[in-house]
Amino acid sequence: MSHHPDTPAARTPREVLDRYYQAMLDKSADDLADLYAEDAVHEFPFTAPGFPPRYEGREAVRAGYRAAWGASPVRVAEVRRVAVHEAAEPGVLVAEHVVVAELPSKGAAFTVPGLLVLHVHDGLLTKVRDYMDGLGLTRAKP
Repeated sequence: MSHHPDTPAARTPREVLDRYYQAMLDKSADDLADLYAEDAVHEFPFTAPGFPPRYEGREAVRAGYRAAWGASPVRVAEVRRVAVHEAAEPGVLVAEHVVVAELPSKGAAFTVPGLLVLHVHDGLLTKVRDYMDGLGLTRAKP
């Protein structure tokens, strides 16, 4: 049984989504950034205090998530997948999810609903629109 090599070009959009969610669970900015094309754009259409409207380029994604996840005591306990829709445009997925997060210091869990629109080309993210409840996150801060 042959197994395809683990090169970005061999990944389907759904495999990219799986790795994206795993990076969230691991709080790994490197694993997340490595899913992006060098010149990818990550946008946050729902702005919230303390969140940038967008990251331009893979290294901006890496630095931004490294800072955000590194500064946050919040741990992602689970990513509940609600639905994945394949757009008419090839390589575009719309993924609905609910992040179940924990604040270890409080022993409290909270949920943050979200929606991702992923554009995948040759197994790498070229554009992400991240509709996250940023205000829900700010309410959950210690």
